[in-house]
Amino acid sequence: MSETARHCGERAEPALVSISGLCKSFPGVRALDRCKFELLAGEVHALVGENGAGKSTLMKVLSGVYQKDAGEIRIDGRPVEIRDPRGARDLGIGIVHQELNLMNHLSAAQNIFIGREPRRALGMFIDERELNRRAGAIFARMHLKLDPRANVGRLTVAMQQMVEIAKALSFDSRVLIMDEPTAALNDAEIHDLFRIIRQLQSQGVGIVYISHKMDELREISSRVTVMRDGQYVATVPTATTPIETIIALMVGRELDMTQRRASVASDGEVALDVKGLTRGKTLRDVSFSVRKGEILGFAGLMGAGRTEVARAVFGADAIDAGEIRVHGRAVSIRSPQDAVRHRIGYLSEDRKQFGLATGMDVASNVVMPCLRKFASFGLFLDKRRIDEAARGYVDRLRIKTPSVHQQVRLLSGGNQQKIVIAKWLLRDCDILFFDEPTRGIDIGAKTEIYRLLDALAAQGKAIVMISSELPEVLRMSDRVLVMCEGRVTGELSRAQASQEEIMRLATQRESTVFA
Repeated sequence: MSETARHCGERAEPALVSISGLCKSFPGVRALDRCKFELLAGEVHALVGENGAGKSTLMKVLSGVYQKDAGEIRIDGRPVEIRDPRGARDLGIGIVHQELNLMNHLSAAQNIFIGREPRRALGMFIDERELNRRAGAIFARMHLKLDPRANVGRLTVAMQQMVEIAKALSFDSRVLIMDEPTAALNDAEIHDLFRIIRQLQSQGVGIVYISHKMDELREISSRVTVMRDGQYVATVPTATTPIETIIALMVGRELDMTQRRASVASDGEVALDVKGLTRGKTLRDVSFSVRKGEILGFAGLMGAGRTEVARAVFGADAIDAGEIRVHGRAVSIRSPQDAVRHRIGYLSEDRKQFGLATGMDVASNVVMPCLRKFASFGLFLDKRRIDEAARGYVDRLRIKTPSVHQQVRLLSGGNQQKIVIAKWLLRDCDILFFDEPTRGIDIGAKTEIYRLLDALAAQGKAIVMISSELPEVLRMSDRVLVMCEGRVTGELSRAQASQEEIMRLATQRESTVFA
């Protein structure tokens, strides 16, 4: 009996999407090697694997962004050729990318129907009333309360994502591909997204759900397909397959995701001491310190002010008041250049916008913060030394790239994150802010970054780790600072920290400090 028949009882209907023997290569990289995948109507089918496993490439072939080299794609049992995104849309295939593709100055309705706006008589003017009516009808289908006239730039990230989903549905999509849809959402927004997904399921839409968040799979999907190194590994039922088994299939080995790092002594030298940090309403009298060899975790809900603390200390945002001391000495940090001179590094949560020059190669990105080190006679860059330094960090951090001359934009998210880390390691910073260091990367890459953070702390680096994943905060932190609405609402020792206590403090507006 076929996999489809097993999943659907004795029904013999063909799968909504059936992919077999799919191959795709890029210069120096075989991204897909005889892959297969199946999606049923009304099914949420999770697609998982480490960064670089080929998940996004497979879906980009299905959505017409890339063209296959070999293999077959069938829709409703019929072989099809998908030559471009328009061809995919004509077949009812829509995709919501991890990076949203919206025009912030336009309304929700205008974004949904851009280039396809209904026109008035003679076709000279856009029919705004009809445009808004059509968008409203899609929102109604999604059971979503959103004004079609709302300016997209003023919407939350979650609502912007709903607009992207509506745009895909406007093409009468029967297949919806969602790539890391919850990466930037909080728990309440994830709940709303899952409600929309279940609504679409009930209407017969098949959904491919790509995610690194293992806890979401059991809640939203019925099957999980695992990929590794561009190849199909297995398809398993979500309800009866332990998460540990799925992780082992992904990485080809067992991983312990619950082990906590060994705590450090609390009497180390204070590397960074911040007092009374204030910036408008976003930061209100924030004080904290971090010692050499310590990992200080910052927890809180979205908008609590955690990233704003990092940006203020790094000089990316001006402050109204506050004092910063580095190794006991008061310093003035008015720009990121000042911070770097004081050996402070900042790994932004948005690595593509603030951490990388994606159009440049790996070597250029790694050496960017310290180009003077590689200048001969102060004038000319020594390419040989640059390449040697970059190769050293590629090997040390196990960055998967054909060469140090590969453009960063062509690498997976996990490997891009490692490049950001490499550039600050090369700069040899004493104090490092890691803002959402594992967002959008796979389980295997997460464990490697955890080991790296542990190793950096062992070398005496002072580390501030900002994370929205509470298990990650609990696993890695020696102390946890909790914020709410721009204030510090509590400080927890390793022994005191728990998910329940962190969440209590994260929703508490009055400051209460715990020893």
